[in-house]
Amino acid sequence: MDQIVQLLFNGLTLGAIYGLVALGLTLVYGVLHIPNFAHGALYMVGGYVAYTLIDKLGLGYWWAMLGAGAAVALLAMLMQALVFAPLRKAPELYDMIGAIGVMLFLEAVAQFIWGAEFHRLPTPYGQVLEIAGMPFPLQRLLIVVAAFVLVVVLHLFLTRTVTGSTILALAQDPQGAALVGIDARRVTYLVFAISGALAAVAAALYAPINLLYPTMGNLVIVKAFVIIILGGMGSFPGAILGGLIIGLAESFGGFYVSTDYKDIIAFVLLVVILSARPQGLLTQGAR
Repeated sequence: MDQIVQLLFNGLTLGAIYGLVALGLTLVYGVLHIPNFAHGALYMVGGYVAYTLIDKLGLGYWWAMLGAGAAVALLAMLMQALVFAPLRKAPELYDMIGAIGVMLFLEAVAQFIWGAEFHRLPTPYGQVLEIAGMPFPLQRLLIVVAAFVLVVVLHLFLTRTVTGSTILALAQDPQGAALVGIDARRVTYLVFAISGALAAVAAALYAPINLLYPTMGNLVIVKAFVIIILGGMGSFPGAILGGLIIGLAESFGGFYVSTDYKDIIAFVLLVVILSARPQGLLTQGAR
């Protein structure tokens, strides 16, 4: 029983990180219909920025996380201005090519600045708490709690604020939103900023128990796309549910099958579920 609880907890941790990354990706796709393949590179940059702020500038963990979120939010807006905005009238294929170009550029810049070697983000939460006689790493608990808080805050922002309502309005009916005076350009930059901040915070949360390296975002972005397809393209609840499913499947699959095949499980699940439900698990709010 203890082993099952630990596997559930580890799966919940993975699912929380995947969910945060997929949520930012879903936000961009659901509102703007842009498949941002550079989102994994933003995740990577967020981890490195947090590492630099702690290791080089001596900032605290939470300040480094906030700094990374702000820096990557600005980077995401810059990416929108320089890459996606000029391509807004081009075929969707051009958006994909542009995003892949940004991804490769950011990976090369990261390798130039921080090198190709692995780094680990230091954290003040390296303790292990004992709950009901079972050990739970404090950093993993922090990931679960922080992800839950961020999801709740984003939900309240989107549903209870005027600015959030403009984002949802643009996602549901771009032409109608323009007719009522919503500034699509401003909303677009805001969406990219939120998306980048979520990716950076996810990286800062996960990096203390993982490693930082220039291509760390590649597998994450592939799994994020699997998650948003699994949950329903553009569905915010689907991104959260899909992240949890993939995280739990990897945790149990890595233990009961083999860790060598852990990363394949997401794709197997995608094929199995979409064979029975091609539109994804949740279609409400999907595009």
